[in-house]
Amino acid sequence: MKKDGQPLSLKEYQAAHGYDAAKEAREQKPEDIIQLIKDSGLLGRGGGGFSTGFKMGAISPKRPGNPHYLVVNADEMEPGTFKDRLLLEKNPHQLIEGIIIATRAIQAEVAYIFLRGEYKTAEKTLEHALSEAKQAGIIDNGLTIHLHLSAGRYICGEETALLNALEGKRAIPRSKPPFPQVSGLFGKPTVVQNVETIYNLPPIRRHGVDWYKSLGKAIDAGTKMFGVSGKVKTPGAFELPMGTTAREIIFDHGGGMMDGVTLRAFMPGGASTDFL
Repeated sequence: MKKDGQPLSLKEYQAAHGYDAAKEAREQKPEDIIQLIKDSGLLGRGGGGFSTGFKMGAISPKRPGNPHYLVVNADEMEPGTFKDRLLLEKNPHQLIEGIIIATRAIQAEVAYIFLRGEYKTAEKTLEHALSEAKQAGIIDNGLTIHLHLSAGRYICGEETALLNALEGKRAIPRSKPPFPQVSGLFGKPTVVQNVETIYNLPPIRRHGVDWYKSLGKAIDAGTKMFGVSGKVKTPGAFELPMGTTAREIIFDHGGGMMDGVTLRAFMPGGASTDFL
C-alpha cells in the first residue's frame, strides 16, 4: 500500500517483485503447486478455516471438454467486515497474481471475481488493474478473468448460494454432495476461495513454506487481516500473525475502548458466531 492511499500501479507492483511468483507457477506442475499450498498450512480466510490446499486438491481430474472454474468470493457482507475491500482498493494486482497461481493449480481457464455491488471504488480499481495486466500480456489468452458485480445478499457468503447467484438463479445454498469441486459453476468443477486467501498465494510461492509458517504465533501459519470497529479509539484493519489474541487486537492495535466505555462483549467473527 502506498503512503498516499492510492492503489499500486502495475509498474509499482512489479518493482516490488510483483508477478514473479506467477511466472514461477506457470513453470510448475499443477499438483506441485497444490502440494506447496498444502505444506504451507494456509487456511481459508473467509471464515471456514478449511485447508486451502486440500480444497484445491479435491477438484475433479481435468478432462477434455470439462472446464474448471475459479471463483473469488469478494461479496463481503458480514457485519463489521472490511478487510477484503481494503485489499482490493489498495493492492489489486496481488489478487490478479493470486488468481493466476490458483487457476494454474486447479487447471482452470476462467476465473470470476464475485464483487459486492456496493464496492464501487474496488470495482474501478480492479477494472483498471485488469486492463493493465491484459495490456502487459500478464493475463494471456489461456486465462479469462471476469469481474461480476453482486446484486447483494448476505447468503452469498455461502459458496453454493454464490454459485447460484452467479448463474442468475436465486441465491440459496445447494445440497451437498456433490461439492463444488465436482459440480460447481454451470455444473463444472469449481473452487471458491475468499479474497484474502488468494492474496496469500503469491508470497507463499515466492518465499516458501518455512517462511510462511514462521509468521504465525501458534499452530496456524501466516498472517491474518483483523478488522476492528465499534467504540474503540483507533478502528481499522490490521495484518497480524495468526495466533494473536483478542486482547492484543482490541487494546494494543485498536487503541482500547473509548473514554468512559467498558468492554462488555465483542463479535470475533461473522453474524453466525457468538458474542464473547
